[in-house]
Amino acid sequence: MCGLAGFITQAGASKDRLRVTAGAMADTLRSRGPDDGGVWCDARAGVALGFRRLSIIDLSDAGHQPMASACGRWTLVYNGEIYNAAELRDDLARAGKTFRGHSDTEVLLEGCAAWGVRATLEKLIGMFAFAAWDSGEQKLYLARDRLGIKPLYYGAAGKLFLFGSELKALRAHPEWTPRISPLAAASFLRFSYVPNPLSIYEDIHSLAPGAMLVRGADGATSTEHYWKLTDIIRAAQKAPFIGDDGAAVRELERLLTDAVRRRMIADVPLGVFLSGGIDSSTVVALMQSLSARPVRTFSIGFEEGDEAPHAAAVARHLGTDHTELYVTAADVQRVIPKLADVYDEPFADPSMIPTFILSELTRRNVTVALSGDGGDELFAGYGQYPLVLRRNASRADAIKRRVRKTVTELWNYIPESRRPRRLEDFIRHQRQRLAVGEGRLRYHRINAWHHRELMPHIGDAEVTAAIADPGVLLEDALSRMLFIDTLNYLPDDILTKVDRASMAVSLEVRVPILDHRVVAFAWSLPNRFKLRGRESKWVLRNVLYKHVPRKLIDRPKQGFVVSYSNWLRGPLREWAEDLLSEQSLNAHGLFQNVPVRRQWREHLSGRRNHEITLWTTLMFQAWRRRWMG
Repeated sequence: MCGLAGFITQAGASKDRLRVTAGAMADTLRSRGPDDGGVWCDARAGVALGFRRLSIIDLSDAGHQPMASACGRWTLVYNGEIYNAAELRDDLARAGKTFRGHSDTEVLLEGCAAWGVRATLEKLIGMFAFAAWDSGEQKLYLARDRLGIKPLYYGAAGKLFLFGSELKALRAHPEWTPRISPLAAASFLRFSYVPNPLSIYEDIHSLAPGAMLVRGADGATSTEHYWKLTDIIRAAQKAPFIGDDGAAVRELERLLTDAVRRRMIADVPLGVFLSGGIDSSTVVALMQSLSARPVRTFSIGFEEGDEAPHAAAVARHLGTDHTELYVTAADVQRVIPKLADVYDEPFADPSMIPTFILSELTRRNVTVALSGDGGDELFAGYGQYPLVLRRNASRADAIKRRVRKTVTELWNYIPESRRPRRLEDFIRHQRQRLAVGEGRLRYHRINAWHHRELMPHIGDAEVTAAIADPGVLLEDALSRMLFIDTLNYLPDDILTKVDRASMAVSLEVRVPILDHRVVAFAWSLPNRFKLRGRESKWVLRNVLYKHVPRKLIDRPKQGFVVSYSNWLRGPLREWAEDLLSEQSLNAHGLFQNVPVRRQWREHLSGRRNHEITLWTTLMFQAWRRRWMG
């Protein structure tokens, strides 16, 4: 796993200046790549690429980046892992390509040279973000993996175009002046993360998952998707899975086993996160089934209400080499000052601290870890899914009656020549449109925290504009929720949390459940394979039950449950009071400080628990103080 950065400026720029600037940008990413670094530039084109390397595959100098293609036309900086590199290497070798080493970087680079960037992207199984410079056509290509596992930011300032794995790399360029985006700030307060394609800065964007950006010699920039979830859904609707329960379980196990097997390839020590829940336990079970020795598993816990004992029980059953750590208030206090550097964009997922501590623990023992992220979004594991469905069911009949009455009245005002052939078809179409809008807004309200009190000048419509909307492609509420979470909450919260926490300690994390072939299969399954009665993730559970007894798994979902409520009243009070003071709140002029101070007083008194909204505000304040002065 690595970090990349670069920029394009005016042609004919000083080569020394290009090298120094690109090197400074890359050096901000040293924790992402502590083993090696490099810079490449072309002064005539005004382009520079910087890189930091965490050596995982091919530890020799043959894996050094920036890397030039054998033909000399292409130069690449790349962050990630390509899990089908061996097959692609064979394909390229049959076409006459020769290789200097065995890194997946070289396979990706020679693929771009031989097949073109988009055709290569469509062949890849992996997680990645990269920048490729084509000196023949003087074009820059930026690309990000299908699910957004690896990050990539980009933007323009006048004639300067810059990009990097993290925003701190862009800040190192002396010609760019960062300015907070009020819309991004309001979106963060609403969701606890900044949704793509926004970033916290004006004119800087997060490249969307599955997207490829091309910047030509004339400065024109275009973006296209080489993979779209809507295309996967349409294909699934045309050819849904029609097998029985047993066939579904067998096919998912086959796909997941292959995904885990591919992600166990490394030239460095390997481990896996184990929370004791369904997702991580499934990954561990399949990993152990593929290993001749006990796999290394890692867990953390808290003194109250955690899953560490359950993780230990799963580890004992599977025979893994298990390590666990119990987190204390002192551990939390130690990590808090680091958060604004680790997450160089406002971020407030409550489990950000335990994820960082788990990454620290794991990195002391291994360099690569597998994780179970993605199972909730693919197989309906979150508690809000049945909550919304129950609300929908209780209101469904009333909504249908109201929609029918309204649409029937509307029918009479449509010119006869423009009416659909049947009133029933028209009613059905309008009902779907109205249900999607209402359901989407209701779902956002359930998932949202606050912003209207603090930033009343930013409306709900503006804040939710960046959130994915399936439109009329999906008729049922569950599928719409899964769609929204897969394109927003998953990459912008879950995967961001894990990427930044792990990369801050130079740990590579791989997520086999998010293999795009597993994603396609999940969307081909009817909903009964996901939610069945009160049982979530039905098909994934039944894969796991083949390896681990039900009694070790069947319990309410918990995960990294962290309560900051008492900590904010106790050991974290002085830190919080400083950030929530009137002077601190007034420093940036973005927030209304009255509601924040009211929440803080109510929380301290014990009358109300505002830990989630206060934590979100505190994370913004800590970020703003660190990065904006």
